[in-house]
Amino acid sequence: MPLLVRWMIKAALAYFVLALLAGLVEVAGGPLGLSLPGTHAVFLHLLVVGWITQLIIGVATWMFPKFSKDRPRGDERLGWATFALLNAGLLLRAAGEPLLGDALQGAARWAVAVSAGMQLAAGWLFVINMWPRVKER
Repeated sequence: MPLLVRWMIKAALAYFVLALLAGLVEVAGGPLGLSLPGTHAVFLHLLVVGWITQLIIGVATWMFPKFSKDRPRGDERLGWATFALLNAGLLLRAAGEPLLGDALQGAARWAVAVSAGMQLAAGWLFVINMWPRVKER
């Protein structure tokens, strides 16, 4: 299994555990008297983007038909850029989302907006890199 794919899948597994932990904090927060704003949004992003989307991207990068013998997975730089942007955007979102209700709301809104842009860019890079691999035999 290529290094990039291993990193994507291991990161996805880590986000799965973090999402479950965020879900636990969300559910247990009320009875314990903890009020953590943005927990649901963080839970959803860790689960959907971090776990599901990243796992799909990693497996697709690994399993789709080869681009060529020299570059079986297309442009490796695009793959790493996808990984970096997706994860940086996700971490920025997880940090910014709980602050949307605080006094730092302006900065938090910018952080969430920038994170969404990073994740969108990661999605486009993934599609650009994978598009030529979707072909007839």
